[in-house]
Amino acid sequence: MTATKNILFRVLLVALLLVAFNFIYKAFFFEGDLQKHSGLIDLVRDVANNNYEIVYVGESSNNTARSDDADKRMISDFLADYFPAIKMGDITKPASHAGIYYELLRNIPEGAPVKTVVVTLNLRSFNAQWIYSDLETPLQKSIVLLKDRPALFNRFMLSFKGYDIKTNEEREKQFKHMWRHSPLLLRDDFPYENVAKWDKGVAEKGLRNADGSINYELTTLACHYIKGYGFSIDFTSNPRVKDFDNIVRLAKERNWNLVFNLMAENIQKADSLVGDDLVYLMRNNRDKLIERYQKNGVLVVDNLEAVDDEQFIDQNWTTEHYAEKGRRIIAANVAKALKSWYPTQFVDVAFIPDTVSINP
Repeated sequence: MTATKNILFRVLLVALLLVAFNFIYKAFFFEGDLQKHSGLIDLVRDVANNNYEIVYVGESSNNTARSDDADKRMISDFLADYFPAIKMGDITKPASHAGIYYELLRNIPEGAPVKTVVVTLNLRSFNAQWIYSDLETPLQKSIVLLKDRPALFNRFMLSFKGYDIKTNEEREKQFKHMWRHSPLLLRDDFPYENVAKWDKGVAEKGLRNADGSINYELTTLACHYIKGYGFSIDFTSNPRVKDFDNIVRLAKERNWNLVFNLMAENIQKADSLVGDDLVYLMRNNRDKLIERYQKNGVLVVDNLEAVDDEQFIDQNWTTEHYAEKGRRIIAANVAKALKSWYPTQFVDVAFIPDTVSINP
């Protein structure tokens, strides 16, 4: 019995010491580490400090403008124009995705006056190259200290690299494996069984100029589109699905109105470069996401085809960066959705296009 008591005493002593060390660390050192390693916490704190009622969460699609834009404000700024009587702000972290959004949203103090959250739903973020991006290691490092765990334990995990850390070569192996082993749910006579073979087939065949010669620039771009959008979302294994599901659960726990803002992709370019099969996959993935989340009570704003080709800033890559008119269209469509919750606060700013699909 004495030996057992000694063991219990030691265990209790260690536990008390850990609690004490955690308290000391959090009181005197945690803030400095937050600012050094997870400075994006200040974006979250602004939400509470400024008493925002509506929060727009996104990546670089929110704050990227074209050089010739007369008004270079963000999508969230244009959105706020429709509700001048409501305090509205944003949490914008370039290159981020729903997994990062979730940790940022979770860190909003429960006493904050947030009632509505608008979350960017980026179709491309479900693809292999984004899931296994070489940006993922710094992104994961930036949220280690924000995890729902004791502060001292989080610091331990940060120090000993206890997060998803891989080399660029390891990431490349991961997304190439996914390209080879994720089936494409397309027509029975489609000649390629996966995106890797599709990409190779188009690269070898090439897109042709009027004189019959290969246009290498357009061929390269077509292959980018295939690798960017040539996938069928598997809701049982795609990690981005879990990220968005976590956001839905968090919103229900916090009693927030939740909007998923499904961003515009360059459907016109995809169609002209690759054709109907790729456009089918893009639309089918859109439809599946809308069906899934509207069943969970999420208001989904379908902007997938709302922006014309010429409004996409990056014409030689696949991004969701829009010129002023494109950003205004996105904002207007989200505003029309929010009007259902804020009918008396809505102000018509004379830019509400008809190309909107809202799925309650």
